[in-house]
Amino acid sequence: MEDRIDLRVTLGALALPNPVMNASGTFGYGHEWPELTRSDCLGAIVTKTLTHEPRPGNPPPRLHETPAGLLNSIGLENVGVTAFVREHLPALRAQGRVMIASIGGDTPEAYAACVAGLEPEALAAYEINISCPNIACGGAAFGRDPREAARVVTAVRGVTGRPLFVKLTPIAADPVAVGRACLAAGADALTAMNTYRGMAIDVTRERPVFARGTAGLSGPAIRPLALARVWELSRELQCPIIASGGIVTAHDAMEFLLAGATAVQIGTALFRDPARATGILEGLRAIAARKGVARLADLIGRAQRAE
Repeated sequence: MEDRIDLRVTLGALALPNPVMNASGTFGYGHEWPELTRSDCLGAIVTKTLTHEPRPGNPPPRLHETPAGLLNSIGLENVGVTAFVREHLPALRAQGRVMIASIGGDTPEAYAACVAGLEPEALAAYEINISCPNIACGGAAFGRDPREAARVVTAVRGVTGRPLFVKLTPIAADPVAVGRACLAAGADALTAMNTYRGMAIDVTRERPVFARGTAGLSGPAIRPLALARVWELSRELQCPIIASGGIVTAHDAMEFLLAGATAVQIGTALFRDPARATGILEGLRAIAARKGVARLADLIGRAQRAE
């Protein structure tokens, strides 16, 4: 029975063989160490966030483990679009998976320039990162305000007809309003959520661990918070949602699907087990079989409909 479960899902016009992908920033550029990550089982591979020009990122330390997650302050370090296409994309393309480029920028025009540089490469979709908490400008500054978020989406939509997914920030006063504005501007789906703002203090030095003071908190600690956001967005907007936030097991992933997510991203769990997505996918298949459904997609949003 498990082998016959149909795992396919769709995000707008984008069809995926299954709903499990990596979260941007936790998987390198997407092609590294495939025998370790088992990237061949993923429904899609999401690159680390790319910007039009190279970025050096924030000074170390950049990672700090917490009792139930991870704080990070990478700062969108990346080689830039031109070097990505030359140095990383051929190996990523050779894996034969659905490829989604995460993009960032300091202005709406910079986001658009990034996508314009990638357009000739025929990637499957773009995830617009308007939610990074670890950069001085851009990032979450766009994600907090519906009008600013819409400006970014409008600029990007002007240079591509490919599917656009917008990665939301949890620090917005009204994430539903931001999501609605992004959809109205041309987005096809929403990714919920990026990391929550947190910090750690070095007791010996009596100083913050990170140079910027705060950092982004991910991992199991934020899962109930992210789940509540997915539930709210699904109920209010009825759009495809990619869930991200502390997913470690198939049970975790199924919670998000039942809440209304169409797909899930695995992030912090990959640091401990780079092949974790494989176990989650097998577990989802087993849960669907126990529930007696032939299509995993039939479970999407079922908890909403049960009310």
